[in-house]
Amino acid sequence: MMRMEVAESGSTGVAVAVADQSSPAPGEAAAMAVYERVARMAGGNAVVVFGASGCCMCHVVKRLLLGLGVGPTVYELDQLAEGGGREIQAALARLLPPGQPPVPVVFVGGRLLGGVEKVMACHINGTLVPLLKQAGALWL
Repeated sequence: MMRMEVAESGSTGVAVAVADQSSPAPGEAAAMAVYERVARMAGGNAVVVFGASGCCMCHVVKRLLLGLGVGPTVYELDQLAEGGGREIQAALARLLPPGQPPVPVVFVGGRLLGGVEKVMACHINGTLVPLLKQAGALWL
């Protein structure tokens, strides 16, 4: 059986850990593989944005980060060459609070920050830049 843990870490975001408690069923093994793929992708750079090419809120988040001097790795889920964008988007949607749009999803330092609302809230309350500095995305 698959179990997912989401651990809050103050204002530094959320870490996602997936634990396997026994031999998974075929459907659970596929879901586990998607979460592992997301974890690898999210840990590949200091800031990672999962979005969609036609999403205006994804554009807003990317422009904000670029305006702050951050060069995020951006995965446009509707244009992934190797496919699997829908599965990744579904997995990401399960990590967000209910009612949140499935994209954009932002990871900072390999930890889930959240969607557009969380990113904008952190920017407005002044916690985004310290998070980016802590993750090594900014050197100011």
